[in-house]
Amino acid sequence: MSFYEPSSTSSLPMSAVAWTSSSSTCPKDFTLINLTLDGATANFVRGFGMKSGYYLCYSTNTAGGMVVSDIQVISDKEPIPHGYCYIPEYLEPKASVWKKKRVCVRSVPLGSVDMAVLDIKLTAKNKLVLQQYTCLGDIHGYVLWCKKGHFSSPVPQAKPRSVSLDLRKLSLDQAAPPLPLRPSNAPPVPPVGKLSRRRSNLEVKDPAETVYDSSNIYGISAMDGVPFTLHPRFEAHIKLCPLQVPSNTLNNIRIKSVQDIENEYNYTFSVEESATNRTRPRTSLVSHNY
Repeated sequence: MSFYEPSSTSSLPMSAVAWTSSSSTCPKDFTLINLTLDGATANFVRGFGMKSGYYLCYSTNTAGGMVVSDIQVISDKEPIPHGYCYIPEYLEPKASVWKKKRVCVRSVPLGSVDMAVLDIKLTAKNKLVLQQYTCLGDIHGYVLWCKKGHFSSPVPQAKPRSVSLDLRKLSLDQAAPPLPLRPSNAPPVPPVGKLSRRRSNLEVKDPAETVYDSSNIYGISAMDGVPFTLHPRFEAHIKLCPLQVPSNTLNNIRIKSVQDIENEYNYTFSVEESATNRTRPRTSLVSHNY
């Protein structure tokens, strides 16, 4: 929380406006307006024997992604405009805000507009006119002014990332660290090749002895390491209904050699060759004279 300096002007868009009783109740990142532009106390509760009051405060912290595009002062008999809301109150337990006049704001997303409220000021004299400011009206003896203008969205700054010494020393030329031992305390089998070579190999291996190359995470699919097993329902069906093959059928099987297959299915294409060698009959052309 900081105090308001009448001579300073803000170039950042306002993100919120609120009421507060004192510096102790003023929210963090808010600026309390404790003085008017002409040097008077900006306490809205003035009178003999008044121990507490309330002040206006505002924030320019756009971390929430919202900005104040407009401010209006309305009476208690006027309906609140569409899209506006009353400013919040951060007051002490026994303090209250005067309800005859209310301050309402219109909050919009930061990237939806390029013009917003840049500054608000208070004056105690009605005859004082502020250049480049818009008079919003009087509240309990004070006159509220606001200044609108174009603003540029703050550029988000990237947070620096700390790189550990282990990552800096990492090199692709260095040998890979040894894999941890399996539960049987046996040394791991060295990998034969990369995943592409392992997939092309049709040999059936024990899933427990399969070693995966973890150096290339882009070559690993979701099915790597998943053993192929039948569902227990089908295993029970095979046990109940085993494949029965007659013994005489197995005895009558004759294994043929390559020469036997060539002799049995040999086809010389002699019929086709004789058909192509036949002489086609020539047809004489007869010309008719008319």
